[in-house]
Amino acid sequence: MATDLVLDSLDTDILVLGAGGAGLCAALHAADRAPRLTVTVAVKGLLGRAGCTRMVQGGYNAVLEAPDSIDAHLLDTLQGGAWINDQELVWTLVNEAPGRVLELEARYGCFFDRHPDGRIHQKPFAGQSHDRTIHKGDLTGIEIMNRLTEQVWRRPSIRPLEEHRAVELLRADGGQVGGVLLLDVRRGTFVVVRSRAILLAMGGGPTMYKVIACSADKSSDGIALGLHAGVRLRDMEMVQFHPTGLIVPNSLMTGALLEEGLRGAGGRLLNGRGERFMQRYDGTRLERSTRDLVARACYTEVLEGRGTANGGVWIDVSHLGAEVVEKSFRGMVRRCRDFGRDLAREPVEVGPTAHFMMGGIVIDRACRTDVEGLFAAGEDAGGVHGANRLGGNGVANSTVFGGLAGDSMAAWVPAHGGLREPDAAAIAATVAQCRRPFDQPAGDIGALREELYELMWDDVGVFRDAAGLHRAARALVALDERLDRTGISGNSLAFNLTWHDWLNLKSLILVSREPRLLGGHLVRPVQAVCLRRKSEHMVSTTRLPRVAEQDLAFLHFEGNVIDGRVPRIPLR
Repeated sequence: MATDLVLDSLDTDILVLGAGGAGLCAALHAADRAPRLTVTVAVKGLLGRAGCTRMVQGGYNAVLEAPDSIDAHLLDTLQGGAWINDQELVWTLVNEAPGRVLELEARYGCFFDRHPDGRIHQKPFAGQSHDRTIHKGDLTGIEIMNRLTEQVWRRPSIRPLEEHRAVELLRADGGQVGGVLLLDVRRGTFVVVRSRAILLAMGGGPTMYKVIACSADKSSDGIALGLHAGVRLRDMEMVQFHPTGLIVPNSLMTGALLEEGLRGAGGRLLNGRGERFMQRYDGTRLERSTRDLVARACYTEVLEGRGTANGGVWIDVSHLGAEVVEKSFRGMVRRCRDFGRDLAREPVEVGPTAHFMMGGIVIDRACRTDVEGLFAAGEDAGGVHGANRLGGNGVANSTVFGGLAGDSMAAWVPAHGGLREPDAAAIAATVAQCRRPFDQPAGDIGALREELYELMWDDVGVFRDAAGLHRAARALVALDERLDRTGISGNSLAFNLTWHDWLNLKSLILVSREPRLLGGHLVRPVQAVCLRRKSEHMVSTTRLPRVAEQDLAFLHFEGNVIDGRVPRIPLR
């Protein structure tokens, strides 16, 4: 295919990549803080309809009243994250979350469930010492995203760009990020956007696994862009496997969540023999233990031959009463009924499902990265959750740090000069790379994608060992090379979904594969597990030497991949 460049161009003061909870809160905060600045929101799907925030069922953690406290929320989050969290970021989260909830209601129009006396209702969630999860039934994400989207459309300074995917961050003179190259999905053309500040809020999404709970349109694009830009990443081996994803044989709905509000309300987990098994793994908290421990427990029951016929376990809430379940968990009851399951009256088959990436781009409390002019928030940023995210902390993280990022960019832009001209050669090279599959013999991209799913699930899944990790590292390199040799048929660029499947797969392999030296920093999940040596929480490694627990809290990876040294940096 000819590589003649006919590019559209656009200038903006602030460019937000992604339109989930983090991206929309950032856009609104920036627009309200600095109304004279232009804010552009680019999303590869439809505004308010794409991404993971809309899929949130459970709720939003925030401390609103005694006996709960900010200190208790902080401690729960740190304990749940195995103390490898960035404590400054956690402190920011728990302090800002109550105010953000009130802002969502009073400023943006959300309305959460209430007690009869009018107070916001907070329900119990796993791994937490108090009932602090605010919700709108079990469809909390829809409420938040609908209201944020309405507000974005009302702001005259915010310009949405729907169905535009970011393919590269463009450097300008002096090393600052000067813009982004976007691909217009509908037309198949490229758009060069010059911007004075850029936010990565595209959502991570561990969709490199065969069983997933997150939005299937995610492909870790924001983290992949960060890798290309040379920013530091952290905790990339920490992938959350939610313990209760639906099992629907021969259906893509396998992995869809039954959220932990069921366990918080008293739901019971039973193995294939009908035994309640959590006593073996956490005799105190039982089913209300943290996601990491419950996922490993479910997986262990299956591995040791006590699973269901389809390789799962059962979750049973029928003892709570059908009326209570149907009133409290309407969304999940309807979802189960779509597949012939009656959640309110009988056990439903579930199993671990890839759900969330705790790792991501290193940021400070103002959401700044190592690269001047580049910010990150939401699942693209690492450090808040450590080794395991508590349910209810995800949407809190997105909206809290999204808002802070918007405030930071609105303050940063007027003080740091004008627009910069991106490198034309880099633009041409990126366009050529994106068009690469049209110049290769057509192949089976779907088969390559299935290979990625299988190898990540088998070798970099809930349980991992050294042999599997090294096997995965080699397989990912080979898979990447094969993808580069695999083309797609035809030459139409407009709304070419096969082309976007190729681009998605490229991002997923990049984020998954073994690390290389990129700006001198260790970055990716497979080797990160090897150097961490023992990931005690979200994933469990076997047959690897133990690390003392006091050292585990201080491991932070910026080491040389070749010599394998891992410096210890005290938590602040």
